[in-house]
Amino acid sequence: MTKEQKIQELLTRGTVDLIVKKDLEEKLKSGKKLRIKYGVDPTGPKIHLGRASTMRKLAKFQELGHQIVLIVGDFTAQIGDASDKTNERPMLTYDDIKKNMENYLPQIGQVIDIKKAEVHYNSEWLGKLDYFDICRQADNFSVAQILDRENFSKRYKEGTRISLRELFYPLMQGYDSVAIKADIEIGGSDQLFNMLAGRTLQKAYNQKPQDVITYELMDGTDGRKMSTSWGNVILIEDEPNDIYGKIMSMRDEGVLKYFELATDMEMQEIQKIKKDLKANKLNPRDLKMRLAREIITMYHSEKDALNAEENFKKVFQDKGVPKDIKEEKIDKKWLKLKLKNDKKELVEREEYSVNILDLLVKTKLCSSKSEARRVVEQGGVKFNKKIIKNVTENVSVDKGWKILQKGKRHFVKIKL
Repeated sequence: MTKEQKIQELLTRGTVDLIVKKDLEEKLKSGKKLRIKYGVDPTGPKIHLGRASTMRKLAKFQELGHQIVLIVGDFTAQIGDASDKTNERPMLTYDDIKKNMENYLPQIGQVIDIKKAEVHYNSEWLGKLDYFDICRQADNFSVAQILDRENFSKRYKEGTRISLRELFYPLMQGYDSVAIKADIEIGGSDQLFNMLAGRTLQKAYNQKPQDVITYELMDGTDGRKMSTSWGNVILIEDEPNDIYGKIMSMRDEGVLKYFELATDMEMQEIQKIKKDLKANKLNPRDLKMRLAREIITMYHSEKDALNAEENFKKVFQDKGVPKDIKEEKIDKKWLKLKLKNDKKELVEREEYSVNILDLLVKTKLCSSKSEARRVVEQGGVKFNKKIIKNVTENVSVDKGWKILQKGKRHFVKIKL
C-alpha cells in the first residue's frame, strides 16, 4: 500500500467525522511529523476490542512516521466522562484508577509500538490548575453549548440530575490538547464534543487548533455498543478459546463491520464478501470462524487461533471437551479444612465430598461464591456431564480425573 493509500484509508475506513477534512489532507500529505493525540481513561482494568480498534489507527499513524501522544487519563478518570451515559457517572477513587492502570500500558503495547509513543498522565497538568485557570477555560463555553450535547439535553429535559463536575469534563479533555500541543486528535464518535473543546481551548491559548478524526464505535457481541457494563465485550487479553466462542456467538449481521474496524482485511475483499453473503455463496458461520482466527492471531498467535478452532469444533460440534483442558490436583489439606466441622472427615480418605460452590472458586472457574451461586442457579455448571442444579450439592473428588464445566467454554479436570 502506498503512502497516499494509507492516508486515504485513515481518512475513510470506519470514519464518522473529519474536522477539518481539507486541513487533515494537507497536514498528512505535507511530510511534517505530526503530533497525534489519543486519550484513554482507565475506568476499568481491561481493554476491549472496541477501544483497541481505535488504537489500531494509531499504529497506522506510526507507520507514516508521526508521533503518537498517548494521554492516560488518571485525573479525568476520577471525574468521569458522561459522553455516552444516560445517568450521572460515579466518581472513582485514585486507588481504583491506580489498580486499573497496573496492566494498561502493556495491553496498549499489543496494539501500538509503545516504546516509540510519548506517554503522559493528565494529572501532570490538570492537577496543577487553580480556580482562575479553570474559570479562564470555562469562559470559552456557554451553558447552552454544553447542554446542546444529545445526552445532556435528553437528561435535562427528563429532569435527570447533571452535576457541574460532568459539565467540566470536556474542558479537561480539551486542555489535554493544549498541554501536549496536539496537531490531530482521534477517538470514538462519542468523543466529538470533547475533541472540539480541544480546538476551542487551543485557540484561546494561541495555538493552532487540532484537527479531529472520529471513528465508528464497535458493537458488542449482542448488537449493542460494546461496553463492559453490559457484559458484551471481547477483551484483547481474553483466552483464545473465549475469543473464538464469543465471536461464534455474535449476530451474523455484525461480522462484516468487525472485519472493517478490527482487522486489516482489504476493503475490496470485504466488499466481495458482502456480495457473496447477499448471493448466499458464503455461510456466515464460516465467515465468523475466519474472523475469530484473524482476531486471535492478532492478539495471541496463529497457533493459538488454530487450537481454539479445533477446541470449538470438538466442544460444540462433537460435544466433547477441549484437548488442552486445564488439569488441577485438589489439595487434601484444603478439602479437610472445608470439612473440619465433621470429625469423620478428618480421617485420611481416598475420596472426599465437597460443595460445588467451593470447588468452582477453588479451580478459579468462578471469582467468588456469589458468582458461583449465580452460575449454578442458571444451570450453567456440570460435573462429569451432570448438570448441577442445587447450590448446596456436594460432589465427589477422588484419584480419578473428573471434569468440572462452567458454561459452554470453561473446563477443568480435577482429581486428588
